[in-house]
Parts: sequence; structure tokens; C-alpha cells
Amino acid sequence: MNAASSATVPNRIADHGIIGDMRTAALVAVDGTIDYFCHPDLDSPSLFCSLLHPGAGFFSLCVDNDGFDTRQIYLPDTNILLTRFLDDGAIGEVSDFMPTDGSGRIVRRAKAVIGKVTFALRIVPRPDYGRIVPALEPIEGGFSVSWTQDGKDHQLYFYSDRPMTIEDDGATGRWTLQEGETVHVVFCPGRADMPKIDKVYVREAFQQTSEYWHKWVGQGSCPGNWRELVVRSALTLKLLTSQKHGSIAAAATFGLPEVLGGERNWDYRYCWVRDSAFTLYAFSRLNYYDEAEAFTHFLLERMMEQPEDGGPGLQIMYAMDGNDHLHETTLDHMDGFENSRPVRIGNEAYTQRQMDIFGEFMDAVYISTKARGKPTTSAWKKMRRMLDWVAANWHLPDKGIWESRGEDEDYLSSRLMCWVALDRGLRIAMRQSLPCDMETWRKARDTIQETILEEFWNPDIGAFTQVKGGVALDAVVLLMPLVRFINPRDPMWVSTLKAVQENLVHDCLVHRYNNDEASDDGLEGREGSFTICSFWYVEALARTGHVAEARLMFEKLHSYANHLGLYAEELSSSGDHLGNFPQGLTHLSLISAAIWLDRALGDGSGGEHRHILEDPDGIS
Repeated sequence: MNAASSATVPNRIADHGIIGDMRTAALVAVDGTIDYFCHPDLDSPSLFCSLLHPGAGFFSLCVDNDGFDTRQIYLPDTNILLTRFLDDGAIGEVSDFMPTDGSGRIVRRAKAVIGKVTFALRIVPRPDYGRIVPALEPIEGGFSVSWTQDGKDHQLYFYSDRPMTIEDDGATGRWTLQEGETVHVVFCPGRADMPKIDKVYVREAFQQTSEYWHKWVGQGSCPGNWRELVVRSALTLKLLTSQKHGSIAAAATFGLPEVLGGERNWDYRYCWVRDSAFTLYAFSRLNYYDEAEAFTHFLLERMMEQPEDGGPGLQIMYAMDGNDHLHETTLDHMDGFENSRPVRIGNEAYTQRQMDIFGEFMDAVYISTKARGKPTTSAWKKMRRMLDWVAANWHLPDKGIWESRGEDEDYLSSRLMCWVALDRGLRIAMRQSLPCDMETWRKARDTIQETILEEFWNPDIGAFTQVKGGVALDAVVLLMPLVRFINPRDPMWVSTLKAVQENLVHDCLVHRYNNDEASDDGLEGREGSFTICSFWYVEALARTGHVAEARLMFEKLHSYANHLGLYAEELSSSGDHLGNFPQGLTHLSLISAAIWLDRALGDGSGGEHRHILEDPDGIS
């Protein structure tokens, strides 16, 4: 492995770990290359992006020898990543982390663990998604990176306690270390009060960061089984949260394809109400309520009490700072991962109507209020007005939970989650003695339930369908027992589950829907299995009483995780990770499935069929 190779040889999506500081994040490949990093925020333009285009910049620190094998691990219960280079008689190690002190730095430490090891450094910054070649200038202890964009001057800094050389379009370094020796390289957004880059600074930053993550993990409550999987998923979700704004990103990346060579290449670096609400549900079940409160505050700040258009006052997604315009454009200069074009930034889905978001948000609020008590008067006023709108408009066609790029339809997902919105709103109002138009909400909720049972049930296929009067199946039906809409023992649900198993389940991998004429999402090409649906399937099996089967499916899905326990959005039949990475929906559904399965196994039966569990959140 050597630094030069990183410029030309792309890494697989799965060949990465993630580090971050709850403002932005970087992907670190198994070859020691940071080939994806946006700065200063998660949804800002990239500084390194060779993962999507060979000329878009990278930051490589690795052993300068092709004979070394590589391994990656996280320090337990932290987001500190170790990349190890192994050879007969020698071991080198690179530690990577971003301090959680708000400095925005990336700290990289190379160490000769055993024997003599030569490390090579190459830094090729390419701001603005690789469209700018900046000026590099030597400074004391490192070099500066400067460029002008939109009339503004920008400057960043790289420091090291060993000499670096500016050559060609980047900076290099090569150091032979004796056993126990180290070298440190630090990315710094600014020079103000910059401490000297030495062992003392790195040791103190490492200690502070390690303590932060250990403390955060210690505040949660994880299931006895699969603790490491759940903790890694929780830590990954935490990296997708904004410490400053309270928003939660759907994923850390943009443009990674759901189909190699296809057009399903979206920007997921934004805060979806859907994804964030599901994330809060997972956090709450692990006793992380501060994140739930922060996001609720973020969303309530976006909600309008009296929108000019008379709408619900809430759109489906926002930028991480709350910006409500996410204009979608293509980066035509980028080749894309494995030549998958177009590469998109922004996301035009922000203009869509998706009726499911209200249910997802209210379900998260419901769980939070049970732990933290009554919402504030102003918060309830906004939620009450939103639910009044839902009660009057739940029948509107939309793009559905999967934000189709086709025509508006009457989607089961939307009707189901409108039912959830009103149901949870009623529960909050009754439990917390809050004012509302209870009779209108109850009538609308019950009407929705009746329409789902009558208009979305297809007796010919014995299942609930994706759209009203349709024939296509959608894995979203797996949510029906999960949100307590239907008893998992109900014959209609049992029959639906069987239909899903026969049409959408392949071993343990579950597709959202089949891309055919009966389920046209407005896009070309088929996609991989959708990993959140696979974990929904596990949870549905557990809730239905098929505990042994659920456990087997869960273990099989674990085998599809990458070497660090991380998941992308989708999986191919061969196990390749597809789509943006790591993806929040996948990790939150893993947490939920693990908790339910852990509870199912807790009675010691482990049988294939057991009594239906009581809802762990106490929903009656």
C-alpha cells in the first residue's frame, strides 16, 4: 500500500470507516486515505472527494510499502478509528479522529508499533467539489491552502511535527519511524490560538475525545444481546447529528449510487423529517432524550403557525442549518463512483408533499413526552394546528414515504402515518391534558383506519398494497404492526407478511418494492435490497412470534455489515454496499430490531412461536 496509489485506485463504499465532530464527517478508507470530506459542515462543498472523482482531492497517510495487509477497528465505545498495517516483523498504525471541542480539526497520528516502518503522506486539497485548485504555501510547521470563491477569500492549514514538502498539486512527506516513534498531521480550519502540534497536543485531544464518547455511550441503555452492534449504530447516528442546530442528517454523503452505472444518485446530507424522527425513536429507546429534544426544537423553529398557503407549515426536509431551499443540480465534471452519473448535490425532493412525515414526527414526540413530560404551550400550539390540517387533508395524494419521482398517488405509507399522527396526537392530548379538537381528530383517525382496511386490501393477492386499489407490494407494510396499527396475529397481516416473503424477501434481503409497471417510481433501473426494510422484516417476525427465524435473519444481516459494523443504504445480492454511507435509516432500524429481538429472547423460550410481546414503549 502506498500514498500514490490512493489518487488513482477507488475504494469500495464498504471499505471505509467514519469519523466526525457532530458538525461534519470524513470517510477513512482501509488504505489510510481520507477520500471524502466536506467542510465546514456536513452539507458544505467537499475538500476531498476522490471517492466520486479521481481529481477531487484526497488526504493519504499510510505505510509506504505494498506488502502490508490492512485492518481497521474502532477504539471500543468511541468514534476514534485505527487503521493498522501488518507485515512479518513490522506493524504500523494510523489513528484518526475529530476532536469534539468545536475546533473542526482532523487529527492523524502514525506510529511504528512493531519494528521499523516507513509512512508516506500525500495531501491534495480540491475545494468546491474538486472544481478549484488552491494555492499551497509553506508556513511554520506546515502549509496553508488558499483560494478565492464568490468574492471571498478562504484559507485552511495543515500542520505536522515532521517536515512536509509542497510539490506539484499537493503536499508530501515520507518518514521512517523506529518502533514506538510517532508522527502527527493535523488539519486545522484556522490558525487562531493554534497550539503547537506535538505529542502533548495530540495526547490531550485524544483524551478529551475518548472521554466524550465514553461518557455519551455510558448515558444510554443497550440490550444485552448484540451490544456492540447497537452501540456502533448509536455512535454512527450521533455523528449524523448537528451539535449546533439539533438537526440530523440522513447520511454522511452525496452521489453514491443505488445502482452501479445508474441514475439513482442522491444527496442525503440533509435533515429529513422522516429519517430524523425514526432516529429519535431509536435514540429514545436507548434513553438518549437530549437529541430528541434538540431535534424537536429545531423542527418547531421551522414550523409556521399560520402558513400563507394554508398548508401544514412543515416541509419534508431541510438543510442542516434549517435552510428550506435545497435546489438540486448536477456536478457534470465528476465521473461518479464506478462511473455512476449524474452526481447530484441538493435534493429537489424538498418541494414534494409527503404525508407520512406527520406520523413519524408525532410518534417521536409521543415517546419523548412520555419520558420528559408535557410539551410547551407554544410547541403544542404548532403541533395542534398541524394535526388539524392532517385531519382535514389526510386523503391528499403525494409522493409517498420513498419520495417517488413519478406521479402523485394514494400511498399506503402516507395513509398509515397520517393515522399514526392523529393517534399519537390524541394520546399526548389525553395523557397530558392538552386542548385539541379531539372529536375531529378521532373521527379522522378512525376514517383513515377504515379506508386502509377496505381500499388498500387486495383479496386476490391476500395483502395490503402499495397504493389504493393497486396490485404491487411495498415493504412499508412491515410498519403496520410496528406502529400498532394492526395486531400481528390478525389474519390479514399474516397473509400480507406471507406475500411480502414470497415477493420481496430474498434470503434475509428485502426490497422496498419491485421496479416494474405495477410500481413505477419514475426512475430507470432496478435497485438493490433496502437494508432498513430487511431490519423491519426482522422486527416484524419477532413481533409476530417467529423469534427463531427473526434471530437467524438478524445474524445473517450482521454478516453483510462492513468490517466496522457499518451499513450503506442498500445491498446487492453479492453483498456489495450501495447508496450513501453510512445511512441513518439502516442503523436506526438495526437498533429497533435488536431491542425487540432481545426482549423476545429474554423470556428464555427462543421458540419459533411465542406469545406476542407487550410494546416496550408502553403503547396500549
